[in-house]
Parts: sequence; structure tokens; C-alpha cells
Amino acid sequence: MAQPDRPDRPDDKGTTALLAARSVAASMPDLLVEARRVSATVAMGWHGRRRPGPGETFWEFRPFETGEPAHRVDWRRSARDDMLFVREQEWEAAHTVWLSVDRSESMAFGSKLAMATKRDRAVVLTLALADLLARGGERIGLIDGMRPTSSRDAAERVASALVHLPVAKTLPDTGQVRRFSDVIVIGDLLDPLADIDDWMQRLAGSGARAHLVQVLDPVEETFPFDGRAEFRDPESGTALLVGRAERWRDDYRRVLGAHREVLADRCRRLGWTFLVHHTDRSAAEPLLALRARLSAAGGVESARRAS
Repeated sequence: MAQPDRPDRPDDKGTTALLAARSVAASMPDLLVEARRVSATVAMGWHGRRRPGPGETFWEFRPFETGEPAHRVDWRRSARDDMLFVREQEWEAAHTVWLSVDRSESMAFGSKLAMATKRDRAVVLTLALADLLARGGERIGLIDGMRPTSSRDAAERVASALVHLPVAKTLPDTGQVRRFSDVIVIGDLLDPLADIDDWMQRLAGSGARAHLVQVLDPVEETFPFDGRAEFRDPESGTALLVGRAERWRDDYRRVLGAHREVLADRCRRLGWTFLVHHTDRSAAEPLLALRARLSAAGGVESARRAS
């Protein structure tokens, strides 16, 4: 959402991006602690998703990663080299949960009504998901940032990858995503609908299943502004000065509602899921919803492959 503020000058964009990256890095330890707390509140009783039994087609040998269970080591293959290898089945290679978090400038917004900025909340959700999924034995990858791993310290790995990644595009490049994978995208999803639709069609063509989480500040939902106000687009720096902001409220809410309904409808048509989370609410709420949806998706997919 455009924010009431003074617009950045064009030559400030590089500095703004650098400051944003430093801010994320500085806050990451606290965000990781918060993510573990949130994950622990919803982890009880969840043991991951149902999987097909043994007998899956061999896919590849890959290097053993620190933190993985020792029983995954293929000792015969490892004896040929001076390193350990894991024998990976085709199901494991395909059934990965890929995470993507929008850390663009629009996500830095946080009003006085919110518990956190959109960016911090999105990062907490991403890390909490990594921790929760690792507890259930899932393979977790970070799009453009970390190759899939089933290590129990997946949350720390994701956190480290996020610190070293440049500011991500709002819609991630999903070329590395394979069929049967799950993709969880967390961001404000306020891009033009045509861009989102193109991205959704490309991802759907890969055979993956997506779960979209729209993170919004409560101010972005209600548009409580009155009187003279200046709104700034944090992505482009474009500013709009209005004399009576309250006159824009109904139109703004109508456009936002229509945008969201289109997203929800397209997700339903593709068999994906869509949920909205506001930053004045507990981070455990969307995590519980995602846990349920991932469990349901795993059961459906297992049944489909068995038929």
C-alpha cells in the first residue's frame, strides 16, 4: 500500500535497499527466536504428512548434510569417495516444500496498530514454517536461496540464507520447483493482477501446488485516513497528495476487496489455497491454517499416487 510519507528521491533507492538488508540482518536473531516460539505453540500432535511407502524410484545420490539423521547415509556409495552421500528417491526429490518470502520495500510498512512490520511478520512465518516442517521430517527449500534439506536446523539455514539474499522479487522465480512440490508464498500480494496471474499459470504448469499468504497491516485493510495526506509508493517513490483522504476510503476498500477475491478465486480454480493474515493478529493463526492445509494436501496427493 502507498504509505503517508515523504517520497524517496530516485538516487536514494540503492541506499534504501542497503539499509533494508542491514535491518533484516540485524533483526534476524530476534525473528528466529520468535519463530521458534510460534512454531512450538502449534507443533504438538503434528508428525508431518502421510507419505507413500518404500519402493519409490531412485532419483540421485546427493551429499549428506550436517544435521540429517545418520540412517539416511548410503554407506556403499559413500565408500567410493571421501564424503558421505544420501540415496534420494524420486518422491523425496519432488515432494519438497518450497518457501518464498517477499522482502521488498512495500513489506517494510508497519502502523501503530500492528504488532510488527509486514516484512518482520512474513520472515517470522517463514522461519516458523521451516522449523515446524523440519520437526515433521519434511524437505524444505528456500526459492533462490537454499537447496532443499531435511535437516532439523532448517530454520537456522533459512535465516542465514535470507540474510545473504538480495531483496527478493515479490513473485519468485519457480523454475527449480518440481511436480508434486508445495510452494508457500508469503507477501502482501498487491502486485498487478496480470503479473500475478502470469506467475500463477507458470507455476501451475509445473504441477506444483501453492499456498498463498497475503500479509497486510490493519491500516491497509481499513484505510482510516482523514483530511490532507500524502501517500508514497515505497517501490517506485511516486507520491500522491490528496486533500480529503476520507473520500477515497470506499473506493479503496472496494478495489482491495476485488483484488483479493480474484486471487482467492484463481487459487480455488487451481486447487491451491489462499489466506489473509493481518499483522495485528497472532502469527500462530496462519501457521495453524497452513499446517492443516499442508496435511490435507499430503493426504490427497498420497491417495492420488496410490490410485
